Amino acid sequence: MQLRNKQDFWSGVMFALIGLGFAFGATQYSMGTAARMGPGYFPFWLGICLAVLGAVVALGALSPKATATTVDRFDFKILFIIIGSVVLFGLLLRPLGLYLSIFLLVVGSSIASFEFSWRVAVVNAIFLVVFCWLAFVKGLGLIFPLWPTFLGMN
Repeated sequence: MQLRNKQDFWSGVMFALIGLGFAFGATQYSMGTAARMGPGYFPFWLGICLAVLGAVVALGALSPKATATTVDRFDFKILFIIIGSVVLFGLLLRPLGLYLSIFLLVVGSSIASFEFSWRVAVVNAIFLVVFCWLAFVKGLGLIFPLWPTFLGMN
């Protein structure tokens, strides 16, 4: 067997390991039965399904019919931009409020894309702000600071 599609192979291995990790972690909770599910039942079977899916993808990469690909060098700059945007969101949520924090998160993490466009990033940010307002504030009734604290509009 020759590894033809390295991208699919390593993605499959990652999914299989994450799935097995979740399934193993779920064994710490009561399982129950299919009729009376315990708190560990759903995460266990979801982890098993993810592990099986990962194994199928990884084994498919070994097939002679698989498209030959390689894995490019990992770009840590993109990783730091995305993680930095999420950390910045967490730090700015209280002082700037939900709307500005989400806007900055989306625009900041969009910079990591090779196909970055200011117009697309701003439209995505506005859409996500409206979606979060509808889903979390109106739909679920969660309480977040919506505007910056120094404006006194909360």
